[in-house]
Parts: sequence; structure tokens; C-alpha cells
Amino acid sequence: MSANRPDPWAIILAGGDGLRLRSLTQKIAGDLRPKQFCALVDGETMFDCTRRRAGLLIRPDRQVAVVTQEHREYFGPLSSDLAPGCLVVQPSNQGTLAGIVYSLMRIEHLAGDVPIAILPSDHDVIDDRAFMTYVESAVDLVRALPDRVVLLGIEAETPETEYGWVEPSRLPLPVDGPPVFPVRRFWEKPSPTLARLLLERRCLWNSFVMVGWTSAFMDCINATVPEALVTFSPLRRALGTPDEEAVASLVYANLAPLSFSARVLVRVPDRLLAVRVKDVGWSDWGHPARVMAALRRTGRQPTWLEPDGLASTA
Repeated sequence: MSANRPDPWAIILAGGDGLRLRSLTQKIAGDLRPKQFCALVDGETMFDCTRRRAGLLIRPDRQVAVVTQEHREYFGPLSSDLAPGCLVVQPSNQGTLAGIVYSLMRIEHLAGDVPIAILPSDHDVIDDRAFMTYVESAVDLVRALPDRVVLLGIEAETPETEYGWVEPSRLPLPVDGPPVFPVRRFWEKPSPTLARLLLERRCLWNSFVMVGWTSAFMDCINATVPEALVTFSPLRRALGTPDEEAVASLVYANLAPLSFSARVLVRVPDRLLAVRVKDVGWSDWGHPARVMAALRRTGRQPTWLEPDGLASTA
């Protein structure tokens, strides 16, 4: 790739504790590993599924995984599997804002200002190739509009109250590819009444898959929570040095858990675009009932799912 068309990178978010799904994952794995490191389908962990999906578009040596120190016994092999510098180990889980800021700084340190796709590792996708085609369209879009961040918005089927929602403008942008809309508003986990209204308006589920240049993400953060960048500045200076781990511990000791959706996305709708995604079989596996529903809908029968066994958790 030329200097002005650098390869896209990926941030795979894998630092969460998976508490809402623990009743299921503990029965499957027999331990307290978080859901992203649990083999929920066909012996493949959710993290491995996400990494494989990312690889359809993004080179393995351009994939950064952000994890949390207390999960080391479950992510340990990644230290040798990932390219040098591509494993971001947080001292503790302080929410998605911290994990994204640390990962953005690491990619900036390794590659400078590049297009980045942020991919949560707790999503089930039936058609990986179609899904990553949408991500590729988003990469193309931010190459043309480098100051924007593009969200993948899933065509909503039910009035979900645990998802974030994107309310797009009525008219799409005049661009090639799938429909792309300016964002009027971002709704974070609406009430049941509001969720039904958003469904009627043909609003979109926010998949939390986002694409933008390093600088565009940093600009959004600086516009909404500039104090976070101030807090992380000592760590930014220590990146790649023997002091990084110790400095990270000090920085994280002063952090409060913050959501990237609630603290950043909700506040900068004018910087966001939404791609309307459909027919990819997407589901956020945040609750056992949602896992069971997705498995039933697609006819999958993992080995742990016995007729009289774990299905009762639904």
C-alpha cells in the first residue's frame, strides 16, 4: 500500500469480564473464563471467530487485541500468536473507553494515522464474508471522508433495550455501495417504549463495529472526554519502553469505568455515519437467552447443548 493508502488495522475488543453470560460459560468451560475465550460454537472461541472474520479483510499482523491482565491464563497463547506489539494488556477492565484509547495509542505508535476497524469479540455472525464486505465499504468511505467515524448499523428486528440504537437521517449519502446515512442521534439502551418507537422509525441497532482513522477516533474522544487523553498521556509517552507496564498500572489505578458509547458516541452524532447492514445473521451474545435463540434460529447444535442439559438456561 502507498503511504497515503495504508493498510487497515483492527482492534479486537476482548477485555470484558462477560458477567451476564457467566451462568452459561461457566457450565460450558467449567471455570470463570470470560465469554470471549469460551468455545461456544464448534470448539472455536468467540475471540477466535472474531479474529478469523477480521482476517477476511485485515492482515494478521495488523490486528491488535486488547485484553485484561486477570484473564492471562485464557489469552496467554496470544503473546506468541500476534505480531509484536499487537497484544494490549490492560492492568484491569475499566470499560470500553479505556480499552479503545490504549489500543488507539498503540496503533498510532506502531503505524501512525491509519484506518482502523474496531470489532467486539462477543458477536455471532452467520455470514462472515458478507459482514466484512460491509466493513470494507466503511473503510473505503473513511478514505474519502477521513474526519468521520462509520458505524455498522444492523437492520433492527425487535425492540431491543440492551442495544445501542442509531437513528439515521432519512436520505442516504450519494455514494456507491450499501446505503450510508448521516446520524441524527445515537440512543444508548432505550426504554421499552422508546425501543418500540425506534423500531417503527426503522432505526438501526448499533453493532459497536466502527471504522475510522486513528486521528478521527482521537478527535471524537478529545471533543467529549478530553480528560481521558490527559490521564493516558504518561502511558502514551511510555509506549514501547520497559516502563510501559508499570506506567499502565499507575494510569489505570486512577480510572473510573467508562463506556465509549455513552461518553463518546452519544455526544458526537455530527461526526458519525451509519452503514445499513442486513442479511448477515448478526447477534450480540450478551445473555444466555440470546445465545440459545440464535442457535435455534440457525439450527446449530454445539456439543455442549444436550436436549436435557444446558438448554434449560434459556
